[in-house]
Amino acid sequence: MYVAASDSATPIHSFDARGLKAWLASATPGQRRWVEASAFKADAGSYLLVPDEEAGIACVLAGRDGDERLWSLAHLPALLPGGDYRLANDWSGDALERALVGWGLGCYRFDRYKRQPGLSARLVLPEEISARVRCLVDASILVRDLVNTPALDLGPAELADIARDLASKHNAACEVIDGERLEKEFPAIHVVGQASSRPPCLIRLQWGDADAPPLALVGKGVMFDSGGLDIKPGSGMVLMKKDMGGAAHALALAKVIMTLGLKVNLRVYIPAVENAIAGNAYRPSDIIRTRKGSTVEIGNTDAEGRVVLSDALSLACEEGAERIIDFATLTGAARVALGEDLPPLYARDQAAARAIQDLSFACEDPLWHMPLFEGYRSQIRPAIADLSNTGTSRFAGSVTAALFLDHFVDPGLDWYHLDIYAWNLGDRPGRPAGGEAQGLRALWHWLLTQYPLA
Repeated sequence: MYVAASDSATPIHSFDARGLKAWLASATPGQRRWVEASAFKADAGSYLLVPDEEAGIACVLAGRDGDERLWSLAHLPALLPGGDYRLANDWSGDALERALVGWGLGCYRFDRYKRQPGLSARLVLPEEISARVRCLVDASILVRDLVNTPALDLGPAELADIARDLASKHNAACEVIDGERLEKEFPAIHVVGQASSRPPCLIRLQWGDADAPPLALVGKGVMFDSGGLDIKPGSGMVLMKKDMGGAAHALALAKVIMTLGLKVNLRVYIPAVENAIAGNAYRPSDIIRTRKGSTVEIGNTDAEGRVVLSDALSLACEEGAERIIDFATLTGAARVALGEDLPPLYARDQAAARAIQDLSFACEDPLWHMPLFEGYRSQIRPAIADLSNTGTSRFAGSVTAALFLDHFVDPGLDWYHLDIYAWNLGDRPGRPAGGEAQGLRALWHWLLTQYPLA
């Protein structure tokens, strides 16, 4: 994937049509004839091997779209011959980092169940940003691997083991709450997961200096979602191994924070359940109690993610979080509104949310600020319970889901909610069909503006 240094690295020139014109002006006559004969136009996703006088490779030309950096090199690892390469363009700062991260993501293969062809092209990674680039790539790969793994091999207990392993590598504390204690102290998590043969649990990780600002990450860990008694059709269930994508993101962002040393008192809370069907499954019209004490009328058992998150958010507040970020594959309504590549971001602090949105587009990890519109809160207030887990209207489902979560975050706390998809529907350079990290790099870059590094 990467190499620290190489005296024989082949240069890669990445540019659009305008950049190609400038490069040709300084190229040799032979190189200009070769490019013309190859009909290379520097279109995005294209590349050209330019030979030297000894029939070796003098350089690589790679096309891209304008100012795009993240995916400008992502197609190359699967296409280039084995060997070492280096960026020849005069890139620096964030643009360089994004290009190098994109190369790493282009090297990704999910080969747990099927052997994939190996990649032998390596890119020179400058020492001064090596740790950061490798960490961001590794975190995205963690999300992809977890989301791609079928529920047969990744249930609540297996996710807890992964969290324990992550904690042990970073000198963090990890606690897994299950059984009678979970039923007593976290009733909403328990009731959603009680029908599964694989018991539910709450995973809690803590790291950092106790005197540092307390930051909480919360991730929805529904390891598989059948829909419960409101069972999904087969077409709606086929991707539901990805319903733990929020948990994967929370663990991945924690990995970045711990690896690169952000000065925070970090807590991670993951309710891990399987929404299954059995005689003891919770039912539509049931009224359940939450850790906060609020009652929830179940309008639909397939709206279980917000129910389990309620207890995790309550604990985060109890334990003194000043800022909470939650990730959840929460609603189909978010996909209808914004599609697969643009997750909505909800926040109480509108100025901060808009700053995050701007930063997310700058680092090519886009998020879109959506409103916590108070006018819709009445839609989740039923007659016989404090809340309903479904709204009275089929409209604005992502907004009413966010308002449901908002109820469980103490007033005055700085809270951010990402309703992510965590999936690529089709193959694109650097973005194979399957699990995907969304908002991960954007939130990391924003956190860097809020807290110092160690």
